[in-house]
Amino acid sequence: MKLITFYKSIKGKIVAITIGTTLLITLLTVGVCFTVFQSLLYRNQIQSVEFSLQLVAGNVSSDMNDIRSFLRWCGSNSHILNYLETFHDKDPLAVASKDNKGLKSIAVNAYERLKEEYHNTRPSRYITRVVISNNGSTNYLQVLPTSGDTSSYNVASLARSELLASFLTSPDHECPGIINDPFYQEFQDSPILPMIRPVYNSFGSDAIGWIYLSVSANIIMDRLKSFPLPADSCLYISVGDQYYLVRDNGFQKISRDFTSVSTERTDSTDPGTRVHKVRMADGTSQILISYPLGQDGWYIHQILSRQQLEQQRKVYLLLIAAICIAILSLGLSMVYSLNRTISQPVTRLRKKIREIALGDFSRDDSIEWDHELGDIGRGINELSFNVVNLMEKRIDDEKQKKDLEYQILQSQINPHFLYNTLNSIKWMATIQGASGIAEVTTALARLLKRVAKGTSSMITLKEELDLVKDYFLIQQYRYGGSISIEYRIESEELYQYQIHRFSLQPIVENALFHGIEPKGSAGRILVDAHLKTDHGRRDLQISVTDNGVGMTAETIEKVLHQKPSGKSADFFRQVGIANVNQRIQYDFGPSYGISIDSKPGVYTTMTILIPCISGAEKGQ
Repeated sequence: MKLITFYKSIKGKIVAITIGTTLLITLLTVGVCFTVFQSLLYRNQIQSVEFSLQLVAGNVSSDMNDIRSFLRWCGSNSHILNYLETFHDKDPLAVASKDNKGLKSIAVNAYERLKEEYHNTRPSRYITRVVISNNGSTNYLQVLPTSGDTSSYNVASLARSELLASFLTSPDHECPGIINDPFYQEFQDSPILPMIRPVYNSFGSDAIGWIYLSVSANIIMDRLKSFPLPADSCLYISVGDQYYLVRDNGFQKISRDFTSVSTERTDSTDPGTRVHKVRMADGTSQILISYPLGQDGWYIHQILSRQQLEQQRKVYLLLIAAICIAILSLGLSMVYSLNRTISQPVTRLRKKIREIALGDFSRDDSIEWDHELGDIGRGINELSFNVVNLMEKRIDDEKQKKDLEYQILQSQINPHFLYNTLNSIKWMATIQGASGIAEVTTALARLLKRVAKGTSSMITLKEELDLVKDYFLIQQYRYGGSISIEYRIESEELYQYQIHRFSLQPIVENALFHGIEPKGSAGRILVDAHLKTDHGRRDLQISVTDNGVGMTAETIEKVLHQKPSGKSADFFRQVGIANVNQRIQYDFGPSYGISIDSKPGVYTTMTILIPCISGAEKGQ
């Protein structure tokens, strides 16, 4: 259960995403690296083998080209051609005759020139025999690297052999392959590469003889002594369809023991290199690299070493493993870093929110970091501060409300005592014929009765206007009839709408004492009530206008926001204009209340705006 909750948390999701991303990157990296490394390994091994084969083929080809040049020289040299043309019909002992001194000179000159050119040929050490003979093999020139020839095989035998016949009748005169030297047939370890060419006369039309060169197979083997050949690899030499296995510093003629399956993609650097996938005689699949050996139809082949491939693959796998470990370590570092950067601050923020829920609104500066979560921390601290201020304001509003209710209750007096006293004064004034005293006494009795009647905060507009009328009647006697009041009520319906208790009387009182009285002349007050409709909202608007001394902006601000001092014992002084405005806004919001418009020396208009609430609605 805890594990499920952890993965549902932001911290768990971040950890899961980080680990998942790291594993995905690791798998992709492993896949890509393995594919790339495998391809590079395969390509590098092919190119390495190709380079080794190129090196061998290049050296062999260079030597063979020199030998071919020597062979062409033998067929075109004037001394040799003169010798063959001269001795083509002579018997073998013609040179020994005293009468043929010129023949001897021709033979000696040809032989010396042939021997000189033989020794000047760079790879002459691989040319084991040079024979230049006429067609009948009765006269010939022969050069050997060492003097003496104990072989029972001779030039006449060579002339009669199928080897010479096949060469002379072949259109391209190519070497048939690696054979055992016919002059040393009794020895099985003398492989050579025979080279035979016909010799034509000066006009190039008739064959007057032939040239035989035996080239030692060491011309190839010497290049393979330092060849890097792994134990599980094989090296072949092919001439046409004939294959020779290179083994134990020799050549073993074999039947081809593999079958080509397909041609692999070209990973070589030389277009002459061929890469084949082959199936060996034991059924295993191998890769065969082939490269031309310097003569048409001659190739050198090598089977790729699996053992070497596996060794290099292990190195690559270790490298891939190191890369994976590095990526996983980086992922763990990211998890640790994210935990310090995100998870721990989030935990601190959650702890602070729990403390606020438990009533601790103190400021915590430690959650105000220098990043985005720090902005959230600052917001939480500001929220705590605002909640504390709101609670204090609410408590202060409640206290003011209770104080106002207390003041209203405190101002109530025993109605029976007041009524009885005022009735006594009224009857005494009536008996004595003082009608003014009786009228004022009656108005005061009604006024006091309304003051003492209940503690409800809302009454109808009619009840509030009756209270204003009684209050103004008393003040008219005080000012000797120099003041007047007029009421303009838009419709009878307005009388039933609710208004705050004692809201109009303080405004009328302010108009008398602060507007008309300082003026020192007769004054007039107008009370106007009408409906105001705005965007479907119906409000009751009551305006009290006097023609007194007016107010400045500073005085208006003071009247609307001044709090009762608590020093006056006069009830109506305690229930002032600021108090009325505060009560309206407290009940209906800041869009309602009292607004004042005044022009000094001309007029003052105080307007009450409250929502239309009928007596029936209030009863509901």
